[in-house]
Amino acid sequence: MTDIFTTGPDDQDLDDHEPTGRRKRHMSGPVKTLVILASVLVGILVTVGVIGGVYAMNLARSYDQKTTKIPQAFPDESTRPVAPTDGSMNILLMGSDSRADATSIDEGGPSDQRTDTMMLMHVDADRKKVYVMSIMRDLWVPIPGHGEAKINAAFAYGGAPLTVQTVEQLLQTRIDHVAIIDFEGFKGMTDALGGVDVFSQKRFTARGTTIVPGLNHLAGDDALNFVRERYAFTDGDYTRVENQQAFMTAIVDKVISRDTLTDPAKISAFVDSVSEYLSVDDTLDAGTLANLGVSLRGLAKEDIDFFTVPTAGTGTSADGQSIVNLDTALIPRLQAALKDDAMESFMLSVP
Repeated sequence: MTDIFTTGPDDQDLDDHEPTGRRKRHMSGPVKTLVILASVLVGILVTVGVIGGVYAMNLARSYDQKTTKIPQAFPDESTRPVAPTDGSMNILLMGSDSRADATSIDEGGPSDQRTDTMMLMHVDADRKKVYVMSIMRDLWVPIPGHGEAKINAAFAYGGAPLTVQTVEQLLQTRIDHVAIIDFEGFKGMTDALGGVDVFSQKRFTARGTTIVPGLNHLAGDDALNFVRERYAFTDGDYTRVENQQAFMTAIVDKVISRDTLTDPAKISAFVDSVSEYLSVDDTLDAGTLANLGVSLRGLAKEDIDFFTVPTAGTGTSADGQSIVNLDTALIPRLQAALKDDAMESFMLSVP
């Protein structure tokens, strides 16, 4: 798994040795969207024969019956980039919070949901690598028809279609599939796995959950509190995304562990907990995941690289909002890498 660097507040506690002004680019957005990546992993498990026969069919049926189809996931075709012909795939992952608490700011969306999480999962054409790129919630970008705003406002302005259009225009690449998960699905997922062991860099308390430096066993509300908290930190989202990266690693390790692979009941509970709170475009069905799983059958966790859309630190908009600025030098290179399916070269070229 790969990190690249950006400018931001310094880490503290266990990271005091890092030089000022230089910090890792961490994966952004609450890890509730991890369940989408985990869904793909489930597809891999099913199709490579870890689970077979009638049981695999039952898992697929459960996924298709319990997921909600997004009525309109994509913008008008005339506004979209040309579809690639090389076989690469891009999946936009979003997280929503229908409970509308203080950690989410978007209001008035067409589905009354709020979203502050986006990741783009790029699957190479040769299916040897997967890149998961976080898009920070406060990234200041043009939103079609609404001028410049934080990217997480796109969902409130126009739901999934406008969000897809915004990301496609930002990255100049086509989105093939869309998936949205609610916080409650994230809690159910961690419980289904029996919790995960997460390494924290810092000590903090969030909504009654106490986290200590070092290893923490987390499930349910405690896991959710760990990945959502940002107000306990002087650098806000920067520490939160660091925690989310640690949790991502723990989830992937647990999903592909022998204890999970050899426990049909655990896998079934995991799929059920994910599917119930998952909304997808009408083509992201169990068959699509299964086909993707077959094509990724040789993938190892070391072949999944996590990084953040290139940023140039924080700032303030003309109307006084705290924002994250795009790295205008690197964005064109990222656009070209996505278009040419050359993400490995892009990652190697970034200091």
